[in-house]
Amino acid sequence: MRLSDTPRQRALLRLADSALILAQRNSEWCGHGPVLEEDLALANLSLDLLGQARALLTLAGASDGLDEDQLAMLRLEQQYLNPVLFELPHAADGRRPGDFAFTTLRNLVASAWFLLQWQQLQHSSDAAVAAIAAKAVKEARYHLQHATDWTLRLGDGTSDSHARMQAALERLWPYVGELFEADAVDEADVASGLAPNWAGLREPWREQVLAVLAHATLRAPQDRPNAHAGRHGRHSEHLGHLLADLQYLQRAYPGGRW
Repeated sequence: MRLSDTPRQRALLRLADSALILAQRNSEWCGHGPVLEEDLALANLSLDLLGQARALLTLAGASDGLDEDQLAMLRLEQQYLNPVLFELPHAADGRRPGDFAFTTLRNLVASAWFLLQWQQLQHSSDAAVAAIAAKAVKEARYHLQHATDWTLRLGDGTSDSHARMQAALERLWPYVGELFEADAVDEADVASGLAPNWAGLREPWREQVLAVLAHATLRAPQDRPNAHAGRHGRHSEHLGHLLADLQYLQRAYPGGRW
């Protein structure tokens, strides 16, 4: 699939793909949640993220005559621009449904990051992006509260739940740095007023997330230099397997209609 690959399009795809891929991961809990209420809650969180992704993909594809379905279902792995963190399976061994502790902490990290993005995007120079952000910021606040409640409940719960949460935190933390990498695309989007510089989100994100971890009696691991480049199209081995699930029906029945 040919894309115009402008800084504007890449900025929209980076955020849209982050929401889309995290939605796909969270939806894997549907029918497998630890309790029925949480099964439904994660499905609803996934639907919120999917709605955000659809709106952004529609804008990203307009210049190339592509709709959200084409961008979601027909792009190749290297054309996805989400950070690697969002594509990781819930469990290190890839087994499903996976590790609920990892899901909880990834949602904490992600929702705090998304909330900061949407808050700033409400002031985007692109009116359509600002309108999407105005709706999404309300959803992100709920997502953050939901993840915070579970982090406190499990982190400061039993010795077993605490140990599981700490282990999950150690696993995901090396991937966090990519959320705050700035490049020429960011510079162009900041100059145009389209989107915030990702690097500028680091400190308010750290303040919010570290406060939750401290209240949950969890210890944040030491920061490491970022070694991942998902937002440049270089992904882990896990994204290909995820896309095989996400795109199967469309590829099996091209252009199919219900």
